[in-house]
Amino acid sequence: MGVIEFFANLLSDPRGAIAGWIIALGPIWVYTPLFLIVFVETGVVFFPFLPGDSLLFAAGVFSTPGGGLDLVATLVVFYAAAILGNTSNYWIARFLGKRIIDSGKIKALTPERMAKLDEFFVKYGGLTIVITRFMPFFRTFAPFIAGTGHMNFAKFTLWNAIGGISWVTAFVLVGYYFGGIPLVQEHFEIIVLGIVGVSVLPAIIGAIKGMIGSRKAKQPQSKEVE
Repeated sequence: MGVIEFFANLLSDPRGAIAGWIIALGPIWVYTPLFLIVFVETGVVFFPFLPGDSLLFAAGVFSTPGGGLDLVATLVVFYAAAILGNTSNYWIARFLGKRIIDSGKIKALTPERMAKLDEFFVKYGGLTIVITRFMPFFRTFAPFIAGTGHMNFAKFTLWNAIGGISWVTAFVLVGYYFGGIPLVQEHFEIIVLGIVGVSVLPAIIGAIKGMIGSRKAKQPQSKEVE
């Protein structure tokens, strides 16, 4: 299976991916890919597209009795992955942030998203690390931006722990308590897409507002030229 096909399957069917890992890796090593995916999504700025929210939800479903995962182990593994991932991202930015931004290789790290994150940090301070945990793409870029100079490490670590624990607990427990409902089981793929859609919605709204604001800012200039 190619890398692209692997990620495509993971994005479209996290439940199937976890089921396959449980069978192939067993009850202990199955936590390895779960840890790595969340760690990489939050810790490596080049991979903001990985399915953090839906993976947590699906893992919560498998953490019910007889599902193949243990609830406490699932939570602890994801807590560690989320917190350590953000910490890694922060230090990568501390040492290489300016070079990475100037290279232009991270297409998803657009000026609009960076400006939006700057607004968040100005308005909410450290709480930005918690808020953006629930926003795909922004959750990957927020610790990176924090590491480029917005926050000292001690303060970052506090908000990082609060955000990581809140995010993991919310999505895993929703899957744990509601994933076994027949209606959810029958329409699992649709629900996963809904989770992704709701998570991405703030970013889409922010992008639309940014485009509208940019157009409005350009209109007076075009009139003056005329």
